[in-house]
This record gives sequence, C-alpha cells and structure tokens, in this order.
Amino acid sequence: MSNHSKQAVRQPFAQEHTRLIGSERGASISSTSFAHQTQDLICFSHLRWNFVYQRPQHLLSRASRHFRVWFWEEPVADQQPWLEVRPINPKLHILVPHLPADTDPQTQHDYQRRWLQELLTQQQITDFVAWYYTPMALNFTEHIQPRLTVYDCMDELSAFRGAPPQLREREKQLMQQAQLMFTGGQSLYEAKKNLHPSVHAFPSSIDNHHFGQARLGLDDPADQQALAYPRIGFSGVIDERLDIQLLGELARRRPDWQFVLLGPVVKIDPASLPQGPNLHYLGMKAYEQLPAYFSNWQVAWLPFALNESTRFISPTKTPEYLAAGLPVVSTPIRDVVSTYGECGTVWIADGVEEFERSIEAALQNPSELCWSRIDAQLAQCSWQQTWKQMHELMDEQLQISDRSRFSATKAVTV
Repeated sequence: MSNHSKQAVRQPFAQEHTRLIGSERGASISSTSFAHQTQDLICFSHLRWNFVYQRPQHLLSRASRHFRVWFWEEPVADQQPWLEVRPINPKLHILVPHLPADTDPQTQHDYQRRWLQELLTQQQITDFVAWYYTPMALNFTEHIQPRLTVYDCMDELSAFRGAPPQLREREKQLMQQAQLMFTGGQSLYEAKKNLHPSVHAFPSSIDNHHFGQARLGLDDPADQQALAYPRIGFSGVIDERLDIQLLGELARRRPDWQFVLLGPVVKIDPASLPQGPNLHYLGMKAYEQLPAYFSNWQVAWLPFALNESTRFISPTKTPEYLAAGLPVVSTPIRDVVSTYGECGTVWIADGVEEFERSIEAALQNPSELCWSRIDAQLAQCSWQQTWKQMHELMDEQLQISDRSRFSATKAVTV
C-alpha cells in the first residue's frame, strides 16, 4: 500500500477471511448456500448513517446479520483527504470519504475509486453485493464487479432540491446494471415498474415494539415538559417538502394548540420557517428518544406540500405514529391515502380549514378510535419482514447467477 493510502485509512479494516464461491472443487449448489458464500455487501448512500434513522439503517442493520456490510457515505469537507472507517458492530462499518472542499469532481471520484479498490483488496472482497441508494455513486464504482447489484430506490431523488443534473442519466445506467430494484412505496413502484424487469415495492415499514412503547405513558422529555396541551407533533426532516404556509397559518388560527417539530432543518433557510409562541422546533432527536416524545403528543400530523418532491414519497413516520397510538392528520399524499386512508385513525385534509377540522376531530374522543384494524395492518409490515423478503429475492437472484456461471464453466470444461 502507498504511503498516502496508509494515511488515508486512519482506522484499519478488521481482518476477516472471505470464503470464495466455488472454491471447493465439485461442491454442489444448494438453495441456501448463496447468501452465506456471498459474505459482503457494499452500500453507496446519499444519506448519512448518523442522520435521521430511517430505511437504510433499518435494512442494513438487519443485513449485517447475513453479510459484512460496508456503508459508503458521500464525501465531507476536510483539510486533508482520508477515509474514515467507523465500526457500528463487528459486521457493519461506516466509510466516510474526507476531501478538501475545493476538490474538483474528477479528483473526488479518483480518490474514492482508489479507496474503494483498497477496501476490496485488503478485505479480500471478491463475491459481493453492491447496494445503491444513490445512482451518482456510479461515478467512482463503474470498475467494480459485484456478484449482485441492487438498487433500493427509496425516493425520486431527481425531484429533490439541489439534485445533480446528471442524476436521471445515472439512474438509467444503474437500472440497466441492477438485477433487482426495490422501491420505497407503491406510487414509486407504479412509476418505475415498466423501466426494469424486476421491480418490487417495499413501502415504509415499522419497528412495532420500539414505537409501541409510546402507548405505555412514558415520561415527558425535558425540553417538552413546559409545553401546554394539546400537542400536535411532527417528526422528520424539515425541508422543501414541508408546507410552511400551512404550518404558519394553522398555528396562527389555533394559538391554543402547541405544534412540536422534531428533526433537522436542511436545504431551506431556517429563517424561512414560521415563528410563534405555539411553534416549537426542538431539533433532531435520537431514534431511541422518539417514543417518549410521541407518548406525550395528542395528534401527529404530516403537513407535506403537494409538489414534485412529495409526489412519490411514502412517509416512514405514518406507521411509526400509528404504532405509537397517535391519530394522524395528513395532506393527501398518495401512499398515505392508499395505505391508511380508510383505517379510521388517519384523517386526510387538504388546506388549512380541513386540517383544523380534522385535528379537532382527532382530539375529541381519541379513546373511542378503533385501533384493532390498524394494529393488524401494522403487524404485517415490520422491517424484519421487509428485509426477509428482500433477502429471499437476493438469494433467488444469486442462485440464478450461480447456475448460469456453473453451466458456462461446465460447457467450457467439456
């Protein structure tokens, strides 16, 4: 390894032996062998592991029970180029490229390509799964040869503010390379299903036990204790998808309601957010803290704007609110309407007057709401079940690939 490379990887990779597929002469092909032999999964993500805990963290934490998972984030600005390697557990590592802020795009790609190749070499990674959340990672990963490529399309990223102009073309390229494509919701599936031969819808799922704790009456967090009741809560990223005008107008019309917002403010100017004595921006909270906040709200809401960036979203918070025992009021987001619009504990409202009436209805007799139907529905959409189904699809695809390779090798030998 070069001197530069030794400096770049400040924390050495754990040395583990990687068993190669087909290393045993004459080994038979069984229906359970593929995931075991393919021991590594490299994920390329536009989201950071320590950001809001959502789909990537849920799925890849579970993936680490079957693979060594390497979670590659987008670069961060630093004075010197180096690759940060941070273990979450013995089989899950976060990799963060650090690069000077003035590094041009081509040099950024060159550094990441080099560091990625060193990871493959040091860890003897030869048969592996490449899992993409961002098609832009193709800029530095085109040279790798994964055993299986998966595109987990959790959002229509090209519709988000600040999306790179090359994103659509890169996504087309990724869909050509990927053997499997997952979507983060039903509406996104409908938009993508004719663009790839193997697209599978996996909407937002739920950790029922975690959020179900909120129904037990947890202690009110310190920064929320002084707030009056009733409390109308939102938890998630505060960005261009939020209907700021709706938020401000509703808070003005109902000064007797306290609006609590948890989450980071990104891609918009915090000064553009409406202010008032009943608007409370409490910042991002750890995933472990959320049930305590939810436990002390009376209603949860999804004040999303209806625009291109929300056209295909499937909000993770919807099932989390419901698992916490909170009635929900949402703008008419397609996946919320189609999945929860008839469950009896979700109100769909369009406009400030409908929101006000719906929140009033949700506040009136919460104990009389019928939760048995929604609880039965939530029991069928756990993150564990979602990962199990994804893993089975991956295993099937690996079997197809291995049979094809086995047949080709046999033909050459004969």
